Amino acid sequence: MTIRRTLEAVEERTLHPRAARSASARRARREASCSIRTAFQRDRDRILHTKAFRRLMHKTQVFLSPEGDHYRTRMTHTLEVAQIARTIARALRLNEDLAEAVALAHDLGHPPFGHAGEKVLNRLVKTYSPDTADMRKGFRHDVQSLRVVERLENEGRGLNLTLEVKNGIVKHSKGKSGKILKERAMTLEAEIVRAADIIAYVNHDTDDAVRAGFLRPGDIPKKYRKLLGDTVSARLRNVVTDIVRESHAADLASIRMRDETLEAVTGMRAFLFERVYEHPRLARDFEKTEHILEALYEHALKNPKKYTAPYPRGDSAARRTLDFVAGMTDRYALHLYEELFMPRGWKL
Repeated sequence: MTIRRTLEAVEERTLHPRAARSASARRARREASCSIRTAFQRDRDRILHTKAFRRLMHKTQVFLSPEGDHYRTRMTHTLEVAQIARTIARALRLNEDLAEAVALAHDLGHPPFGHAGEKVLNRLVKTYSPDTADMRKGFRHDVQSLRVVERLENEGRGLNLTLEVKNGIVKHSKGKSGKILKERAMTLEAEIVRAADIIAYVNHDTDDAVRAGFLRPGDIPKKYRKLLGDTVSARLRNVVTDIVRESHAADLASIRMRDETLEAVTGMRAFLFERVYEHPRLARDFEKTEHILEALYEHALKNPKKYTAPYPRGDSAARRTLDFVAGMTDRYALHLYEELFMPRGWKL
């Protein structure tokens, strides 16, 4: 018996009946199994080794290119989501490896400059009308994340991830409406990531906003502090405990939390939109980044051989240009814009 089969046997004995099993994982293209790792472990490793994952280190979470070393980036956000998801999955006897793989991949398609970047790319989609089905509703980072793992990584061959992981990627996003537990994914592990995503950013974005001087701890509405806690660690502990308790009580019919906890989490999210994400100081900088991305998109579209990849085959130049811009890090976008459009002093 291989190590992989031993691990699959352990899953069968120890995981909850509703947990996803690695032995049952499905891929669009058949391939030989690994003798050591389960299917979801292989997915996790493939995601970790992608160029798109490494680029998350230099993509905005909330604050654009912060000078302080302790502000979150898209990568640190991703790692925090993965940690929360694994904690919940383990407590509920669900598949930790699947939860971790979905968490690590969920933001691979996020563009530079955070949600401002997503906003301008959505506008560009409508302007240039890329002729692919996944763009009919505009640019969405969850759909782009799936495109990264399916069609862009590995020189256009994709990663051939399991269907369970790919479903979790496209089901994680909540939009501004914040529907945390409304839409159902293929697996409970993917639903955990959906919840872990908002738990992570509501807490770490609050922490960063306090560090940046946008908020004081006492600014958080008292009713939310009373229910969730006064510190980041207390809020994380209380919400995770609530999810584990409520989901377990329902015998994992779904991933749940108490109504009052859900109301407090979504209320915190709305509070952050009002006081931080849409703050005039941030909006002014991000308005500038919108101009940068528009200029880079138009330039790259006119020079496809220099900037865009020859894959995926059959896609329009406009769609491949969108991939190019969406994959940029903040610092690469700023550097390229400066190189292309900013004058340089004459050297004597």
